Amino acid sequence: MSTLTAVGHRGDPYRVRENTLASIRSAFARGADDVEIDVRLTRDGVPVLLHDETLQRLWGHDVRLDDVTAPQLKELTLGGVPTLRDALLAAGPGRLMLDLPGATPEAVRIVVGEVRECGARERTYYCAGPNTMLAVRAADPGAEISLTWTSLSPPRRSLVDAVAPRWLNYRFGLVSRELVDALHGDGLLVSAWTADTKRTMKALVAAGVDSITTNRLDALASVRAGLGR
Repeated sequence: MSTLTAVGHRGDPYRVRENTLASIRSAFARGADDVEIDVRLTRDGVPVLLHDETLQRLWGHDVRLDDVTAPQLKELTLGGVPTLRDALLAAGPGRLMLDLPGATPEAVRIVVGEVRECGARERTYYCAGPNTMLAVRAADPGAEISLTWTSLSPPRRSLVDAVAPRWLNYRFGLVSRELVDALHGDGLLVSAWTADTKRTMKALVAAGVDSITTNRLDALASVRAGLGR
C-alpha cells in the first residue's frame, strides 16, 4: 500500500495562528509530513508568510502587505509575520510547500532565489496555478512542482510538458477514483486540499490520492492510523 502524505495547511491553524513559525512547528510536531505556507513580498521585496493581500484578517491592520517594508511589517505585527528565510530554518529537515498567491514572475524569481540561498531546494516544493508554476519552472528547472488545477477538464499536454509537475493539486470535491487513476497512468501524483472531516479524508484515501492538505492534522492522523497508511 502506498504512503499518504499529510500536509498541514498554513501550519496548524486550528491551534496556532496560520503562517507563523509556531504554527509550522506545531504542524510538524503533530505529525505533518509537509507544511503548506503562503509567500508574498513586502514593498522592499522580502518574501514573508501571509495568505491575504492585507494585514486586516490576521493582524488587525487595514494595510496592504505590498505597501509596507519588512521593518514596518515587523513593527506592525510585533514580529509575528515570519520571513521565508525564518520559516525555512524553523522547518528544519521538514518539507515546505510554498503557495505563491498573486506572484509576479519577478516575485517568483526572488522566492526561488531565497530558497536556493538557504540551501533548501531539496525540502521545498511549489504550488499555484499555471502561470505562476511556469515562472517557477523558468526560475528553477529542477524545482518540484504541484500544479494547482481547479477544473475537471485536464490540463493540456503542452502545459504539463512545460510545467513538468510532479503533482496535480485539486480541491477535494473534484477528486474521484477515475481522475486519480488517469493521472497515475500519466505518471503524476495527486494531492487534494483542504479536507477537514474524517469522512472526506476517507473518501480521498479510497480514491487513491497521494497527499491530503488539512487544517485538522489530528483527524488525518487518526484516519491514517486506522488505514495503516
